[in-house]
Amino acid sequence: MRKQTTGTIMKHLLRGAFLFVLLFLVIHVMPRALGHRDISKKRLVDAEAPWVWQNPLPQGNDLRGASFVDANTGTVVGYHGTIVRTTDGGNSWTIQTSGTTQNLWAVSFTDTNNGTAVGEGGTILRTIDGGDHWVGQASGTTVQFRGVSFTDENNGTAVGEGGTILRTTDGGNTWIPQSSGTANTLFGVSFTDANNGTAVGGTIGQSEILRTTDGGQHWVSQPNPGTQFLFDVSFTDANTGTAVGDQGTILRTTDGGNSWVPQSSGTTKTLYGVSFADANTGTICGFELGGTGIILRTTDGGNNWVEQTSYSLPQGASAFYAVSFTDANTGTVVGDAGIILQTTNGGGQWNSQPSVTFNYLYGVSFTDANTGTAVGYENPDGMILRTTDGGSSWIRQSSGLINTFSGINFYGVHFNSANTGTIVGEEGIILRTTDGGNEWVQQTSGTTDYLYGVHFTDENNGTVVGFLNGTILRTTDGGDHWIQQTSGTTDGLFGVYFTDADNGTVVGNSGLILRTTDGGQNWIPQSSGTTNQLRAVSFTDTNTGTVVGGDFGVSTILRTTDGGQTWVSQQNPGSDVLLGVSFTDGNQGTAVGQLGTILRTTDGGQNWVRQESGTDRDLYGLSFTDTNTGTAVGAYGAILRTTESEPTPTPTPTSTPTATPTPTPGGITLSASGHRVRGMHTVDLSWTGATSANVDIFRDGALITTAPNSGSYTDSIGAHRGNVRYRYKVCEAGTQTCSNEATARFGGPPL
Repeated sequence: MRKQTTGTIMKHLLRGAFLFVLLFLVIHVMPRALGHRDISKKRLVDAEAPWVWQNPLPQGNDLRGASFVDANTGTVVGYHGTIVRTTDGGNSWTIQTSGTTQNLWAVSFTDTNNGTAVGEGGTILRTIDGGDHWVGQASGTTVQFRGVSFTDENNGTAVGEGGTILRTTDGGNTWIPQSSGTANTLFGVSFTDANNGTAVGGTIGQSEILRTTDGGQHWVSQPNPGTQFLFDVSFTDANTGTAVGDQGTILRTTDGGNSWVPQSSGTTKTLYGVSFADANTGTICGFELGGTGIILRTTDGGNNWVEQTSYSLPQGASAFYAVSFTDANTGTVVGDAGIILQTTNGGGQWNSQPSVTFNYLYGVSFTDANTGTAVGYENPDGMILRTTDGGSSWIRQSSGLINTFSGINFYGVHFNSANTGTIVGEEGIILRTTDGGNEWVQQTSGTTDYLYGVHFTDENNGTVVGFLNGTILRTTDGGDHWIQQTSGTTDGLFGVYFTDADNGTVVGNSGLILRTTDGGQNWIPQSSGTTNQLRAVSFTDTNTGTVVGGDFGVSTILRTTDGGQTWVSQQNPGSDVLLGVSFTDGNQGTAVGQLGTILRTTDGGQNWVRQESGTDRDLYGLSFTDTNTGTAVGAYGAILRTTESEPTPTPTPTSTPTATPTPTPGGITLSASGHRVRGMHTVDLSWTGATSANVDIFRDGALITTAPNSGSYTDSIGAHRGNVRYRYKVCEAGTQTCSNEATARFGGPPL
């Protein structure tokens, strides 16, 4: 478990700051403390993305599957449709375009070009060119796939929820359901040739092992001595295999599964991935909830398993989920928050990709395109990161504080010049630097409130706010003295912004907005028109400002052009709480929030357009120094950077759920428009480019009808409630020549 707050904090946060409760509940403490790290090496390649990863590297989404075909060439997959590829043994990685944001759980390559990835929502993706292009395949189901195994470019098997097994003999052009004889989820599968394969899974108190010797025409349940979930299996030939699972379970067979023998793992941690390079040499990886990851190694077929600890990772991520070895010496382990560990000596040494932290980052402040500071959580001294090269490298700085019991959270940071800045955090912490962070000096705040927001207009005049007791602190001498001001509220305060020493705005819980025109001697409530939590504020002049926030599936954006006398709610294409906002002038602004949300406006918020962040990590802080150059920070050490604005498409009206189609190599272009007929969800499909007499129409991966190629079809779904998203694809009948995926959404703003 990540770090938890006290009951007092919980009590206050539940009064409208529900998000923060969740936030603190997931901040955990790890026992490994690291010194300064530089993450300037091994840059990722992703030229098309408007936002690129700077930490972790090569990216920060959870990785769940790995497949290497030789020492140099491998592909790993994970959450938010992540696919990452190396062709030089991990010296460099390329983020590939998967075409989906569904979580991917497993991947199998048979050579450098041919590979298949599977995941949630019945997702099956196929490449024949090493991942330069990934194409969705029709699975005929929406279940979650957890494992996949191909023995050559044509023959493969995918397994998943509810005992689902699908088989292809033509490279995935067609996937045929097979009878597993079980309703238990199958997590892993391993085939040694087109005929011989084993799938594993289970349920509470039961291990499930299924075996086929005829390519899955018949699957036979094999008795075994296990009583725990099995998560993965690795066979090196038709007879010799190892399965791993919960509570340190390791099972071994040398007779094709006729008998399974337990082996001593020496641990009760969850063992999640296994890979054998030959009958004797194998590696297992796993994790412990709230604890650390584990890597086990055997060179004698599992008679002895030895834990390997020769790796170093920053705090904040500890779970290992998948492992792939191509020979006895060369292997890769992947896991939480984009962890990639690699070895070329059988695990004698594991080398990690360069990341400076996996802990949460909450605040960021840049004074120019190159110079910035990010802050967050670390045990024992809090996290302070500094860059002077636009984020190409981030260097740890020492706070000078120590809390070995629970670590320290820094929530806000603001620099008014390259060298002079202030950090605020838990229990009234205020730190000040005048030399770019080489030295941080603690200042006396006079409060134990959790200080979240800070803003200075010059080196002397600054304001800090807290979210336990409506705290507002003011300094006119650079923090030598902090004076508590009367806010008139006990509601939590999160954001503060001043345009000069006198004029400022504070925002917080329950739609609270306070305004001062005299440096905080008097704070006047303003009418926001909402009771949603307001999290951040940005002004470009005394009159023009934007506030963001939200509550329970609602994004809130408010705009004023008269100093807050009137606040106008702005429509936006988001449904997640917004946590940060930054405007560089009256028109150009960006907001970030939960689940990787990034929204952009170039017209003062009349239109907000969603940008692809490449992650579903919550983003908490944002800083732009000019129209195009900005940095966002968030959960699990996420640092994202943009240096060019994305083209702004025509905004989608909020009254009708629609989706913008993306052309695909198939040549068929599809659009979907949703509306209600007598209250029922109805979607009008329209397509061009199909040449066959009939087309197959898929909804959420399942074939719903074969219809004449008239260019249009109306899908009367019959549902009438819920926040629902439907995904469509049109294919020339009986083929895999298909359109883009078009989406219609009901019960919320358009995508």
